[in-house]
Amino acid sequence: MMIQTKRFSFLSHFPFISASPGAPNTDKKSPMTPAPPTISPGAPRFTPPNLQQDQIASPSIKNPIMLSPENGVKTGSPVPHLSTPPGPPVFTSPVRPAAVPFRTSPATPQPVAFSSGSSLPTSSPPHFPNGSAELQQQLPGATEESMPAGESPCVLFSAHKLLKHKKLANVPSLGFGVLVSPGRETSTGPQVIHRDPHRCHNCGAYSNLYSNILIGSGQWQCVICRNLNGSEGEYIASSKEELRNFPELSSPLVDFIQTGNKRPSFVPVTDSRTSAPVVLVIDECLDEAHLQHLQSSLHAFVDSVPPTTRIGIILYGSTVSVYDFTEESIASADVIPGGTSPTQETLKGLIYGTGIYLSPMHASKEVAHLIFSSLRPCKLNVPEVSRDRCLGTAVEVAMAIIQGPSVDMSRGVVKRPGGNSRIIVCAGGPNTYGPGSVPHSYTHPNYPHKEKAAIKWMERLGREAHEHNTVVDILCAGTCPVRVPVLQPLANASGGVLVLHDDFGEAFGVNLQRASARAAGSHGLLEIRCSDDILVTQVVGPGEEANIDTHETFKNDMAVSIQMLSVEETQCFSISMQNKHDIKSDYVFFQFAIQYSNVYQADIARVITIRLPTVDSVSAYLQSIQDEVAAVIIAKRTLLQAKSYSDAIDMQTTIDERVKDIASKFGSQVPKSKRYRFPKEISLLPELLFHLRRGPLLGSIVGHEDERSVLRNLFLNASFDLSLRMIAPRCLMHREGGTFEELPAYDLAMQSDTAVVLDHGTDVFIWLGAELAADEGRSAAALAACRTLAEELTELRFPAPRILAFKEGSSQARYFVSRLIPAHKDPPYEQEARFPQLRTLTIEQRTKLKSSFIHFDDPSFCEWIRGLKAVPPEPI
Repeated sequence: MMIQTKRFSFLSHFPFISASPGAPNTDKKSPMTPAPPTISPGAPRFTPPNLQQDQIASPSIKNPIMLSPENGVKTGSPVPHLSTPPGPPVFTSPVRPAAVPFRTSPATPQPVAFSSGSSLPTSSPPHFPNGSAELQQQLPGATEESMPAGESPCVLFSAHKLLKHKKLANVPSLGFGVLVSPGRETSTGPQVIHRDPHRCHNCGAYSNLYSNILIGSGQWQCVICRNLNGSEGEYIASSKEELRNFPELSSPLVDFIQTGNKRPSFVPVTDSRTSAPVVLVIDECLDEAHLQHLQSSLHAFVDSVPPTTRIGIILYGSTVSVYDFTEESIASADVIPGGTSPTQETLKGLIYGTGIYLSPMHASKEVAHLIFSSLRPCKLNVPEVSRDRCLGTAVEVAMAIIQGPSVDMSRGVVKRPGGNSRIIVCAGGPNTYGPGSVPHSYTHPNYPHKEKAAIKWMERLGREAHEHNTVVDILCAGTCPVRVPVLQPLANASGGVLVLHDDFGEAFGVNLQRASARAAGSHGLLEIRCSDDILVTQVVGPGEEANIDTHETFKNDMAVSIQMLSVEETQCFSISMQNKHDIKSDYVFFQFAIQYSNVYQADIARVITIRLPTVDSVSAYLQSIQDEVAAVIIAKRTLLQAKSYSDAIDMQTTIDERVKDIASKFGSQVPKSKRYRFPKEISLLPELLFHLRRGPLLGSIVGHEDERSVLRNLFLNASFDLSLRMIAPRCLMHREGGTFEELPAYDLAMQSDTAVVLDHGTDVFIWLGAELAADEGRSAAALAACRTLAEELTELRFPAPRILAFKEGSSQARYFVSRLIPAHKDPPYEQEARFPQLRTLTIEQRTKLKSSFIHFDDPSFCEWIRGLKAVPPEPI
């Protein structure tokens, strides 16, 4: 394999772009009137994730991928350049069929086959916490009908009812809020309307199923500001029933396809030449072991990319190599120095030259395989961290390649690709050369100043990428620290994500495929409108306050407007709200409008309108609270303040105070005691917060602050489903026949004759008890079933979690044990109340289980609650 290089001559270079010290605060609250919603900028389809093993052979799996030697699996002799991954090891004993009784998507959680009498205090049966059960048709004189639950899955409220009394409703420890997932797909799909919407001339709200209609004149009354608006005669009807033919007057969720294009000189083009491209920016400073895994992942990526997707390939070290697809039999690249930002002359020579740097996969597949096979390991005899990597320059070049010639030479017409373009950085170490770089060593005397300058430069580059509708995802792997604080702003500001991996093996490869495949809309704007009784106080998610000149405004528009960095199914905004005053009306209204351009270049306006009843009864309000949604909103508000490990420790105390305050404000006092019993209506909430307190987001389970920082950033932008799993793991015990029983995530599930799957969002653990592992046939069948279940649970999740499998007592089992509540310390009656499955065990089995635990100081859930001078809630 030969590598042909063409070098440019350079007349001048940009000087290093300096940045003033002072790390940007990406979680900074944006001032708004009358209240300052906080917006946290930047946190997705796919193949099964990685199974790393500890002394356990892998059963036959769907998509065999090479496993790294560090995971204890022999992969045979090294293969220098893999075009496809090798197959997995095979069991020598017969494997029993593993039946999984259901197929689950994290976008729509579904129940597993429960055993009778199971209790689920950490994962209640699926419900639809979105208040849509309260939605009713508001045509004048029409019979009110309740809308079916789950009609608006994009919107999840923390409670289905609101307290009328301001003082109690605004108790900060509990609070009220909503999770909005702008890009979430719905099972039935929204009602699609191919015309412009009717909007209130006063406040900008959309007509909806709660609007009062005057059928004689076609006028409609806005539910937000009560203004009367005309419909240009469209809503004139002979009867009220006739109005039900308008989707926006009969459904809480509708999508308007805009008929007019407001972008001047825009010509929509849908062929592959202008479809959103994917550019891989690859670290070439890797050792041979890492490079082999990366090559395997890259070859698999090429085979998975749709044929019409345009792809570009760039390598970076001390220089930037931009690969040319014009040569079909050799790997050819143009090389640019990486020490400074490329000059305009350099970029012009590259873009207007004879090379082809973006090519549809159907035309460049073989060339891409050739390029990846030609990669060679780094030969420098220096530590990984000391190698020159010009990541910043490489991303600048990638952005220039994507933008290409900005104007059509013939007519001067701007062409825009559909959706967001993607740059996917495959990094094995820090950016240590060129713009946005940091010194090789932390001991450099000027390191803090250089790091602040690098952070500022990277954030500016990310904002520039966002302005050009380009998302930068950074997938890191290996053992070399990548300096997360420097790289995170680049991903955040562009609307992308930064993910850490143990190696460049299967989990990395899966995320590479899923990052490129997930659809992303662009030019996103989220508008939040509420009844005048409600005040939006904080917004957490992948966006920032929108400027007035970026969207249409109305004379009395009080909407909170958020500019979304990208519009993706896996993202979510957490919106906190308060009562402005005591509410007099029986209902309050909420409308969420999401405007964006999809991957097909259509302008979409998704409108979701929800009505919630108001109540005087505190008990009725508590009964309507959705524990899981409330926990996610509380967790996002809390994690927003945890910018460092010391902050995270402080937030643990905040969680303690929050639980104490909820108990004292909403619970009942125990007779002859100063203790308060936690309200039974929200008995699941404190356990979820206990998981949050001791888990990887706030606890010390994850060892390095870089890892914790990445997890916190992922969590702040993650969807409800992934956020919930990152807070509280889901525990599933394998049963004979391949079925699974869902149990509380307590260490009492560690029964030696069973296998357990623990889904903790970014990690999935498969634990085999020692007694089961001793039976080779049974353990093989159980492992196969557990692996299949893990793949089903996470097949649409991004980032794809790593899957670790290990035996009881192995070194890796500590990852599993540390995430379970240590309930073995509780008295037997309390154990049975919260973990009813214990009642099915014999005395001998319970004795064996009790003797298997090792004593340590972590409190159980009940001990923690009592330590807060509160009484644990009764189990569900």
